[in-house]
Amino acid sequence: MLLDTHALLWFLAGDRRNIGKGLRARIESEATTVSVASVWEIAIKTGLGKLEAPADLPERIQRLGFRLLPVEAEHAWRVRDLPHHHGDPFDRLLIAQAQVEQLAIFSADPAFDAYDVTVLWDA
Repeated sequence: MLLDTHALLWFLAGDRRNIGKGLRARIESEATTVSVASVWEIAIKTGLGKLEAPADLPERIQRLGFRLLPVEAEHAWRVRDLPHHHGDPFDRLLIAQAQVEQLAIFSADPAFDAYDVTVLWDA
């Protein structure tokens, strides 16, 4: 399972309104993956003052036992083949990574449904 950026942040914040018990349990018990693209997106947005995130985000991801997925050339190249249902470049990269790595995505973003990926959400 690949966590979308907002799902990662909600999980870390303990946001029970957006991350229900079922989803939280799955994230804690199953093989959960976080993309380096999400870490990059969070770094950019916190640097611009548009978002708050834990200062020790990379360490927290490791402590939780999440697998950190690097951005490979194959992931970046797959983006070129994606239809333009979604304009966010970070989300498009996550979709490409999920396709290449055959991962389901945990995301509340309805735009993900338009792509050839399995989207999981039960908030």
